[in-house]
Amino acid sequence: MTVPSSILPFWERFQAAAGADVSARFGEAFYFDDNEAGATELAKLVLDGRKRGTASLEWSFESTGRPRPKPGDLSVVTDWHGKPLCVIETLSVVVMPFDEVGEDFVAVEAEGDCSLRYWREGHWKYFSGECERLGRKPDLRMPVLCETFKVVYQED
Repeated sequence: MTVPSSILPFWERFQAAAGADVSARFGEAFYFDDNEAGATELAKLVLDGRKRGTASLEWSFESTGRPRPKPGDLSVVTDWHGKPLCVIETLSVVVMPFDEVGEDFVAVEAEGDCSLRYWREGHWKYFSGECERLGRKPDLRMPVLCETFKVVYQED
């Protein structure tokens, strides 16, 4: 995937700091959530080092043809308006049914009060909206892509 021109200066500063051309590992530039308040809150959790994982509906990748993240990918987290905030490296990717996502992953994702109940309620609502857009029916066994990552670059 090609680094978008809107984040290229940020990406070039990252590569200079890394001392290597790692463009072949570029995954994507994205913001978390589907609204500005959520994107801001989740980005802050990442920058603070608390959020080290994210969950996606696997069916979204199938529907859009967007590449799934894989270990070693480098992605740029942006704010809602596309301003680059940091680079994350994907550490692991596991796909499992919604109802099998457990407390260990929920703690890594670090959203809300970090409880499994909070995660299930919030993600059920979010994934249900995605299912509706995809013409799918939400299901307790719907496949969820659970990704863990670490921040490898951020500017002051």
